[in-house]
Amino acid sequence: MTPMDAVLLARDAEGLFWMARYLERVENLARLIDVTQSFESPGYETDAWFGLIRINADEKNFAERGFVPDADHVKRFYLLDKGNPTSVPANLEDARTNARTLRPLMSTEMWRQINVFHRYVSHITPEDLEGDALARLCARLKDGVQAHTGITEGTLYRDQGWYFYELGRLVERADQTTRMLDIKYTALLPWDGEAARVAELTQWNAILRAAAGYHAFRRRARATFTAEDVVHFLLRDPSSPRSALLCVRRAESHLDDLRRIYGLSRAVEAMEVAEYLRELLQEKPISHILAMGLHDYLDIVQIHLQKLAAAIGRGFFRDWQPEDPVAGPVAAQAQA
Repeated sequence: MTPMDAVLLARDAEGLFWMARYLERVENLARLIDVTQSFESPGYETDAWFGLIRINADEKNFAERGFVPDADHVKRFYLLDKGNPTSVPANLEDARTNARTLRPLMSTEMWRQINVFHRYVSHITPEDLEGDALARLCARLKDGVQAHTGITEGTLYRDQGWYFYELGRLVERADQTTRMLDIKYTALLPWDGEAARVAELTQWNAILRAAAGYHAFRRRARATFTAEDVVHFLLRDPSSPRSALLCVRRAESHLDDLRRIYGLSRAVEAMEVAEYLRELLQEKPISHILAMGLHDYLDIVQIHLQKLAAAIGRGFFRDWQPEDPVAGPVAAQAQA
């Protein structure tokens, strides 16, 4: 059988794409919650925790569900509230729902692991959100997603389905890196003198840890690193698995494989968007981007990441609709 003989249903391609995105969101949330608790500064706790709401553009949803912007309510919103479509329980429920429809395409090990992980998350209690218990919970969440990733890497058949799974993971990862960098960068504490330098280094270390890049960055960076060094690492490092550039390059390569190996001509639009994104991430010096305004630049990057997801959806999925930030991506999937 040649690669082009195997047919992948549009709904299965979409299910794999979204399953990967949901699981990536679970790990990202766990990382952000963990570093927020570890690096919150006295007197600025509310700002630090509400930063998580801003990263996910959840301000309206958070307020409508009756929460107030303090640490306890933000933790409950993301770790206990199953009615919040951006919470850990909701994302894992959505991932498992997709996995159920994909059962014929998945290995037994993948299916078993996601069920065990789902069962663990469904039993999170308010006591798990306090002190050291929260750090242990975040570690379990990260481990659960990484176990899924490892099992998938070792057992998922490398046909068209694998490419769509990878595309979902890469698009989500690049998007989350830019969101986290944007919000955390603009929230650096406005202190003066030596206190400002210490606070800035602490915040940058928190950003790097949230992006799982602290140790890799320290291997490459100067002892007295700058904001420019961190932004370059998160956006452009060619070897960091969470850098926006690496994610976009891999997405572009996967789309080219789908077009070249499987004859999927509808990959062309998405390839063009990915190519533009790659050029956007490389064309100007970081110093110039910081001088002109990092927030505006990252807005443009995020818009084109959304365009990339939309181009993939229009090219390969049925009844593609943009993701609704309030109703959540499940509503946008329109799967049969």
